[in-house]
Amino acid sequence: MTLLYSPLHSFRHLACAAILCVAVALAAGGPSGAQTAPTDTETAASDPQKEVAVAPSVRDSEIEDRLRRILLASKWFDALEISVSEGIVFLDALAETDERKEWARQLALRTEGVVAVVDRIEVDTQVSWDLAPTWREIDRLAERAKWFAPLTVVSLLILFLAWMLSRGVAALARHWLRARIPSPLLLQFVARTLSIPVLLIGLYLVLQVAGLTRLAVTVLGGTGLVGIILGLAFREIAENSLASILLSVRNPFRAGDWIRVAGHQGIVQSLNMRTTVLLTMDGNHVQIPNALVFKSIIENFSTNPNRRSEFIVGIGYDDSVPDAQAVIIEALRSHPAVLDDPEPNALVDELGASTVDIRVQYWFDGKAYSIFKVRSALMRQVKQALQNAGISMPDASREIIFPNGVLVRHAPESSSDQEAPTPIPRISDAANSTSGEGDLASEVDDLERQADAADLPDTRENLLSSTSGNDGTNN
Repeated sequence: MTLLYSPLHSFRHLACAAILCVAVALAAGGPSGAQTAPTDTETAASDPQKEVAVAPSVRDSEIEDRLRRILLASKWFDALEISVSEGIVFLDALAETDERKEWARQLALRTEGVVAVVDRIEVDTQVSWDLAPTWREIDRLAERAKWFAPLTVVSLLILFLAWMLSRGVAALARHWLRARIPSPLLLQFVARTLSIPVLLIGLYLVLQVAGLTRLAVTVLGGTGLVGIILGLAFREIAENSLASILLSVRNPFRAGDWIRVAGHQGIVQSLNMRTTVLLTMDGNHVQIPNALVFKSIIENFSTNPNRRSEFIVGIGYDDSVPDAQAVIIEALRSHPAVLDDPEPNALVDELGASTVDIRVQYWFDGKAYSIFKVRSALMRQVKQALQNAGISMPDASREIIFPNGVLVRHAPESSSDQEAPTPIPRISDAANSTSGEGDLASEVDDLERQADAADLPDTRENLLSSTSGNDGTNN
């Protein structure tokens, strides 16, 4: 019997010894065991919803000492004051950032035995004069610059060669196409268009050298799309540029022509990529957008040098109209500025209230004579000729009523001692020109001298040929 139950007996002894060892280990766990498994106090500190232990396992002085040593070791806080009462930690200090303040609060919450934290740390942001981070960033930039320096030099060299080559292509295109394209603007446009692919190839090579192959393909493939986007964004600029090309090709006027367009009249000075510049008869420069010029009616007075002008003369109803017409035609033909072909006319225009109105029409050389001066001289001579022929030119009939009568005052008798005024020498109305009319010459030369003296913008971009060699074929 003893031999049969001895193993069972030994097993019981072994089980009792194991249970005793476990009990001893649990009783002697100490602080190391508390660090491996969270206690009720730590759980309550980290989660306020949990119950707080009635009997704290860690004394307040130990918590205060532990937190003080950790915060002092960090060297992040000034004027540090820590107090612990019943597991509640009161933190008083100065911190430079909110991150450091939050770090201290989280540290206190994770400390064993802490129930709650009263955070009274103030953030005092200070300017740091530590230049070490700055110098480190400068060193990094210097290292990157050393790496990019050869690439930058090669890229600039490629761009410079592409730019020079594009200029050479544009110059050759202008030289070869000058005989085929008479328009300066169209020639410039075609030359620049041919030089653009050279610049694009240079940009593609730069991107390839930089290792941006996909971007290079995108640039070449998206050039048309970029052009469309830019055309929509700068619609007015593109419209004026296209209008300048069409005006240069159509050539409705030349530099020096006297035109009227868009309500403005003057001498054409230049046509650039944006505007047409006119010099008005007042000596002012008017810049008209090319799109407006292209859409408007253009009246060119210089296409045909001969111009026609007219004015109205009224004679009395008792006078002979044929006699008046003959007198007017004779006065017109006697003036040197009036052309015989086409011949002048004197046509009855209207039967007015008190006069028979005669429209006087005549032709003259618009390049040699001024329209205003010639008109003044002819009106003066026609008036004198009608008066010499005894033909009246009555004023328009009107009725004037004086409800209070007219006050008449007698002028004092002139003294015999007063000297008579010196008579002013008079010029006959039959003279071809007077001092007021000058030599009847056109004002174009005077205006051109004023234009040469003025600082005219965009003169280097004048895309028009001058009036020299104008064969009158402009449309």
